[in-house]
Amino acid sequence: MKQYDVILFDVDDTLMDFDKSEQAAFGNVFGKYELPDGLERYRKSYRTISEVLWRDLENGKLGLGELGSERFRRLFLEHELEMDAAVFNQDYLGFLGEQMHLVPGAEKVIEALSHKRLAIITNGFKDVQTSRIGRSPFKDSFEQIIISEATGFRKPQKEIFDYAFEQLQVTDRSSVLMVGDSLTSDIQGGLNAGVDTCWFNPSRRENQTSIVPTYEISRLEDLLDIVI
Repeated sequence: MKQYDVILFDVDDTLMDFDKSEQAAFGNVFGKYELPDGLERYRKSYRTISEVLWRDLENGKLGLGELGSERFRRLFLEHELEMDAAVFNQDYLGFLGEQMHLVPGAEKVIEALSHKRLAIITNGFKDVQTSRIGRSPFKDSFEQIIISEATGFRKPQKEIFDYAFEQLQVTDRSSVLMVGDSLTSDIQGGLNAGVDTCWFNPSRRENQTSIVPTYEISRLEDLLDIVI
């Protein structure tokens, strides 16, 4: 069994359930704007818009700040809502930062790996991710929390991993494992950085890409069989 000393984790849909967090934040922000049925009426089209924009972000076609308000600008245009997208986005992010829903097994896994060097690499908004991680039971478990907005780089760019390795003073990349749920962001990013990868695939989706992870798991606890 290969020895890994440093384990890098993605956050959303790897350690934390983003779907639950997003749902709660949407319920709160639509309630604030007196649209109590907004979650039910607009979330599906929002997810479609958001997925396109996050792919554009991964591909370097737009920045994170632009993504934030653009997703709501498009949503409001589609549904003929006259609201300020930038202000709505800030309110939404505020509510999102209050959410902390763990993926099953996350707390157990992080606790079991306390003897390893752990770090986070996440694409996202600095204030939101810092707040959510800070509310988690493993808030003090990571040597470094690398957030794309704070670095100017994002997964799958090699540069965000280079930045992480510099902060962690990692010289041997063969001792590093990247764990995440996204093939195009986490796994491709790990490949770009020259480290082994573990694809967390709880829904057992078929890999229809050319991206090949070193390992694949469907339960987060299965990571322990690889690294312990």
